[in-house]
Amino acid sequence: MKTFLSLLLVLAASLGLAPAAWANHILIPMDNTQKEHLKAYGAAYWLLGKQVEVDWLLNYRGGAFACPVGPGVENELAIRGVSYQVISEAQYTNVLSEIADPNANMDVMKLEKVPKIAVYTPKGKQPWDDAVTMVLTYAEIPFTQIYDDEVLHGDLPKYDWLHLHHEDFTGEYGKFYASYRSRPWYQQQQRDAEAAAKRNNFAKVSQMKGAVAVKMQEFIAGGGFLFAMCSATDSYDIALAGLGVDMVESMYDGDPADPQAQSKLNFNRTLAFQNFQLRMNPYEYEYSNIDMDPRERGVYEDNDYFQLFNFSAKYDPVPTMLTQNHERTIKGFMGQTTAFRKTLIKPDVVAMGENKASGEVRYMHGTLGKGTWTFYGGHDPEDYQHLVEEEPTDLSLHPNSPGYRLILNNILFPAAKKKKQKT
Repeated sequence: MKTFLSLLLVLAASLGLAPAAWANHILIPMDNTQKEHLKAYGAAYWLLGKQVEVDWLLNYRGGAFACPVGPGVENELAIRGVSYQVISEAQYTNVLSEIADPNANMDVMKLEKVPKIAVYTPKGKQPWDDAVTMVLTYAEIPFTQIYDDEVLHGDLPKYDWLHLHHEDFTGEYGKFYASYRSRPWYQQQQRDAEAAAKRNNFAKVSQMKGAVAVKMQEFIAGGGFLFAMCSATDSYDIALAGLGVDMVESMYDGDPADPQAQSKLNFNRTLAFQNFQLRMNPYEYEYSNIDMDPRERGVYEDNDYFQLFNFSAKYDPVPTMLTQNHERTIKGFMGQTTAFRKTLIKPDVVAMGENKASGEVRYMHGTLGKGTWTFYGGHDPEDYQHLVEEEPTDLSLHPNSPGYRLILNNILFPAAKKKKQKT
């Protein structure tokens, strides 16, 4: 046997093959040894696009990825700056054995398909508007921009995953009236929205946005994956609860709001929230009491953090996937909607990240029909306040952002071979 092995080594040397060439798996660690966490997700997406089988190793080295060695794989990872290791079949078998141990809170999730991604965003969006399009671009993950026309024309079933960010489904143009109504971009946004409503046979923008919200709810129920951040979370549920109710004042739609709007809300229609109170003052930069008031949160930039929950990888694979990270404590960040008031969240919603002391949930998940939705509070994980009209974040300065990783977990989630949740 020893002689045979020696002959193999001589043959390999004569052919110019290093021992590493015999190895047949690539491990992409996602713990603190990874130099480019965000681009690693793009690499996993690229591998799926090349029909390369990818394993997502839940809770192993920060949620590592693994794949067979194949043509061009190492070169692609090197170009993207992604850290990786080439390991042998025996080494990978040992990794899988470690993960399979019943006492280990780890599991293997097979990634099977390339998710088709749609981002709900207007053509004239401002650069400060959307953290998700920034991170998708940085990670080199392709996506298609769609907006009201495409949604109302029935295009959503073409996609697996839909993202909503700094959007206002109430038809109040982000409630920017008090501060920004004289800005050209605000006026153009209003003109564009009114033209879209007219084009789609709606008398008001608020009515069109309600119809769009319903289409998105049908998309989820049919098996789609919806991910929302910032004001697209609470304003979405408000639009669903207030279908057919005039909740907006005359500067937004030309006539006064219904004074009985609050009593006419139907919380059975919503995804996440119930029993909330509308904030109908058109000069107030808030939609409802879903979002925690900064004055009652008791936190500031230097002490604003939330904790990710630990889920059982073998029994609760869905929230485990969505919380994969190299950090369990995530730096908080503000948005028009920053944090969800825990007392207003429906009991069947799965909280995945919270600031318990403040009574707020920052990251949560739920199901509807055959599909799922995820809400993430805040606007930009690497810019605490990120004011309107500020420059967009340069993600090359934040390649290991734990807050941005939560977004990208959601991107790969639709690629996974689904396992039934056991709890």
